[in-house]
Amino acid sequence: MTAYPPPRLIFWETTAGCNLRCIHCRRITVADQLTPQDLSAEEAFALIDQVAAVGKPVFVLSGGEPLMRPDILDIARHAADAGLPVALATNGTLIDDGLAARIKASGVRRVSISFDGPDAATHDAFRGLKGSFDAAVRGFRALRAVGLPVQINTTVAKHNQAHLEAMRQIAKDLGAVGLHLFLLVPVGCGVEIAEEQMISAQEYERVLNWLYDVEQSEPDLQLKATCAPHYFRVMHQRRAEDRRRGVQRDLPASHARQVAGHTGGHPGGRPDGQMHAATKGCLAGTGVCFISHRGEVFPCGYLPVEAGNVRRQPFGDIWQNSPLFAELRDADLLEGKCGLCQFKHLCSGCRARAYGVTGNYLAEEPFCAYDPESRMVCVI
Repeated sequence: MTAYPPPRLIFWETTAGCNLRCIHCRRITVADQLTPQDLSAEEAFALIDQVAAVGKPVFVLSGGEPLMRPDILDIARHAADAGLPVALATNGTLIDDGLAARIKASGVRRVSISFDGPDAATHDAFRGLKGSFDAAVRGFRALRAVGLPVQINTTVAKHNQAHLEAMRQIAKDLGAVGLHLFLLVPVGCGVEIAEEQMISAQEYERVLNWLYDVEQSEPDLQLKATCAPHYFRVMHQRRAEDRRRGVQRDLPASHARQVAGHTGGHPGGRPDGQMHAATKGCLAGTGVCFISHRGEVFPCGYLPVEAGNVRRQPFGDIWQNSPLFAELRDADLLEGKCGLCQFKHLCSGCRARAYGVTGNYLAEEPFCAYDPESRMVCVI
């Protein structure tokens, strides 16, 4: 039986509870308090021990809003003591100076805060709560004051696609270590807003080319496209085009790691570099997985097909033996134009987006403008 490499990144939905009502949330229902289905502290500690026995992936405490759990910092400390690089994904609105200090003391090595617009009007409308932008900025600054690296996560959709330059500027102004763009996936609540907010395949292409151009001029700001595996195809094409034109570019540290397939080290000399590791496009079920607040294991947070449940089965057994994960690890099973594409091992297309649109996680990426058939050469 094939022994698969350990995961690189695990997202654990610590709770379904959240204090915001974001219109793009992956969840169909959001509670304003902790729910009885949430894994208990004891179950969380057991999960962490199982993960640590498999490898040392980046362990992301997400939600909902993880800071609604009163035991979240005890959980973070247990994970850090188990040798896992711990990250916290939060909306930032609950963080003050005292909590920021406690987050750092718990062993968290990086925090991500979501900003879905460069100003209060844009962000608050998407997040569903007036004042959430200003509260997130305060939380961000409190974390930076205690020396924690903080990245900005931005969901790109129609409401803010024209604001990307402004998002880059706010990331620099706040001292963010990274700006990660999340391309909206039509799942959960995203299904309800997909028609209104989803950008087209051509607009995706423009955003990804913008990201490539920005990376050349922002060596000190980590930029990453998430839920946009075709960025790796864009990056490959743009670099090939540069070579044809005789353009010499210094490869940004994040790109060097991606091209080399490197998983360790610290890009740009940063001690938190492992938090930015990436080697290919869609990592759902191959390098990444998502564990729900009820213990369900999914390929990612946007692909709601269950591979197992840690309340019934050890995590390592699920990771190694899930038939679902085995399918996702075989790029030759991809269908449609993804199956024909010469970049399928580099990109693979977003499996969650394929599932959200077609109900088939092996179908072609529905928001990719590239046509592999037009690039195929018939050899006789």
